[in-house]
Amino acid sequence: MRRNRASLVAVGLAAGVLLAGGAIAAAPPTASAATVDTTAWYVLVARHSGKALDVYERATGDGARIVQWPRGDGIWQQWQFIDAGNGYYRLRSRHSGKVLDLRDSSTADGADVVQWTDVNRTSQQWRLADSDAGHVRLINRNSDKALDVWQRSTADGARISQWTDWNGTNQQWQLVRVDAPGAPTPTPTVPTPSPGTPTPTPGVPPGSYPDPMRVTGDTGVHDPSMIRRPTGGYLMAHTGNGVALKTSTDRVSFRNAGSVFPGGAPWTTPYTGGSRNLWAPDLSFHNNRYYLYYSASTFGSNRSAIFLATSSTGASGSWTDQGLVIESQSADNFNAIDPNLIVDDQGRWWLSFGSFWSGIKMIALDPGTGKRSGSALYSLAGRGGGAIEAPTLVKRGAYYYLYVSFDRCCQGAASTYRVMVGRSTSVTGPFTDRAGNQLTSGGGTQILAGHGGINGPGHQAVLADSDGDYLVYHYYAANGASLLGINRLGYDAAGWPFVY
Repeated sequence: MRRNRASLVAVGLAAGVLLAGGAIAAAPPTASAATVDTTAWYVLVARHSGKALDVYERATGDGARIVQWPRGDGIWQQWQFIDAGNGYYRLRSRHSGKVLDLRDSSTADGADVVQWTDVNRTSQQWRLADSDAGHVRLINRNSDKALDVWQRSTADGARISQWTDWNGTNQQWQLVRVDAPGAPTPTPTVPTPSPGTPTPTPGVPPGSYPDPMRVTGDTGVHDPSMIRRPTGGYLMAHTGNGVALKTSTDRVSFRNAGSVFPGGAPWTTPYTGGSRNLWAPDLSFHNNRYYLYYSASTFGSNRSAIFLATSSTGASGSWTDQGLVIESQSADNFNAIDPNLIVDDQGRWWLSFGSFWSGIKMIALDPGTGKRSGSALYSLAGRGGGAIEAPTLVKRGAYYYLYVSFDRCCQGAASTYRVMVGRSTSVTGPFTDRAGNQLTSGGGTQILAGHGGINGPGHQAVLADSDGDYLVYHYYAANGASLLGINRLGYDAAGWPFVY
């Protein structure tokens, strides 16, 4: 839940110090701001930007990057100071249970700060040093460097690193206690953005669509979904027999890695007519497990179904099917294919899906099971029965961005797929394009289309990586082969994404 800033009690030099029992006592002017209650939870606010220390994308895995983000006081922005002895603390995330750490225990300036399983190594230990006006610096025991917002950035999503302690304002943090006794019950707030709202990576769109970035190896894919693994490297799922898998160590070289169901998935045959080909998987990692939503159908039919499988490793053959999530019949006005999972700012789970018929739909899921919760069916986008497919929903800054593919897939070099986007401040919409047209009425802002030898790019997914966002998609070569495309995603001054 988002909290009203006025309702929070800050721990600061001028305000006072916290006693062991949690009470707040008046403090003389010389009191130390570096006094914490190890039973409490804090939001850490950067002095130069006013933004909070945040677990990016609410990840739960080892190695997830730490960034700054507008303060909302979600549990992914709450930290507990665990006494490590000798004046040092470990900072534990309320969201994941993991602690602040330095990637590879690096001692170098600029090294990434990440979250990692608590093993109490020195790279996970921090001491507090006073600055002024109630701000502190956090100094790492392993490197003796300070927790730092990289290059003094004020942007949403700017990475957190370590740097030589120079007492810069981008190294100074206010510790804001979010569970202080007697504090008023906070009121949830919803951001009200205006044109020109800052975005994670402002920039200028290129004058023409870029070619895909260089990829090598086994790059024949259709309907790709890719994530960065908490253990390092990348895992991709895509349409294929039993749902095909690929891996990469560097986002450049890919190799085949078997399939989710190497022995087949006979429970899907009522929807596939006996084919082993399963479509359009959506891959994600939550609660220390891999989640895979996938489609079973045949061309031109809306007798379709979306199923869920989970795995602790993501490896071929390690997946357990969790059963049916939603199905559509010939009498329905929607088509249950092309799933995409999003977890919203309140921790609620949603599944968007759809193709042709009445367009893109959404249902609520139970986070405990990953299965449908309730009977509500939301409409997100449509073209009056025309060609629209492959929803992808992501949250960036104040907006939820809905990416879809317009026009025709699966016709080789004659394919006319193109990637469109709209946005909304609510996960359930309404979504509008740059011109203000609603996506439920055919609106959409185009960000990628066929050009040169790149035919029908689409069925996109968004990869949130340590160095920014990437659009992952397939396209067709002149010989009709379906290939992997990857490009960077930027955001212009008005917050609209572009491919470069």
